Amino acid sequence: MSDRGKQATRTVSQILAEVRRRFTEGGIEEAAADARVLTAGLLGLSSTELITRGGDVVDEEKARLVDATIARRLAHEPVHRILGEREFYGLSLSLSPETLEPRPDTEILVDTVAPYLRRLAKDGERIHILDMGTGTGAICLALLNECPEASGIGSDVSTDALRTAQANAERNGLQGRFQAVRSNWFENIAGLFHAIVSNPPYIASSVVHNLAPEVTKFDPVAALDGGPDGLDAYKAIAKDVARFMQPNGIIGLEIGYDQRASVTALFEHEGFKLLESVKDYGLNDRVLVFALAH
Repeated sequence: MSDRGKQATRTVSQILAEVRRRFTEGGIEEAAADARVLTAGLLGLSSTELITRGGDVVDEEKARLVDATIARRLAHEPVHRILGEREFYGLSLSLSPETLEPRPDTEILVDTVAPYLRRLAKDGERIHILDMGTGTGAICLALLNECPEASGIGSDVSTDALRTAQANAERNGLQGRFQAVRSNWFENIAGLFHAIVSNPPYIASSVVHNLAPEVTKFDPVAALDGGPDGLDAYKAIAKDVARFMQPNGIIGLEIGYDQRASVTALFEHEGFKLLESVKDYGLNDRVLVFALAH
């Protein structure tokens, strides 16, 4: 049988095994997991169907599509970049060149902020959220999905990111409560907010180039580089944020693993108190919540 004939009769299980073998030989760290996610995504199968339909024959066009993407992953392009989308907090989000790929650690920020919003909503408040550097819209949209009483603004300096965030709002049926605004921090923002959230750039400029190639080659540098000490964004937020907060409002921030003390000092200097500090799955400091120290 010709190679073409063999390719035409490959099963789901055979294709998955081939992708896993190529990834393993290519030194991909999470070879088995990446193979499952990529194969399932490209074949339009759930993780369960990847097993239960392992004997199904895959048509040649889809099989060739999988083959073509193997080289992209071996060149360090992340699986979800290849698929063009990623799930975050139960929402399916499109990615684009100027958006950071939402990571599971960022879900901790949503986990931490959502209970504050629910408590305020119980008091009859119409909750208003501002997500600065919104990217895909992940944080704001997840909070809107968790809190039906809330509306939100996602701001970013990138028009590509704002288009992506707006499209993700529509994709998840949240467009009626979400607005994308082009703004450099608070420059074009008006109004008062119950929650101001951000996963800002927080990596020191000198170490950005030392990150994994999956990050340096495919994530936008503007979403990573936090200036000489990694604190530029936090300084910009801390300086002006009080003017945009409701009296009972909070600020929720994602931080780098070694930034708890420095970010806390910045906000305390501007009249805030630390309400909560939360660690990520690797037990590193990841989320800080502040309120005005009345």
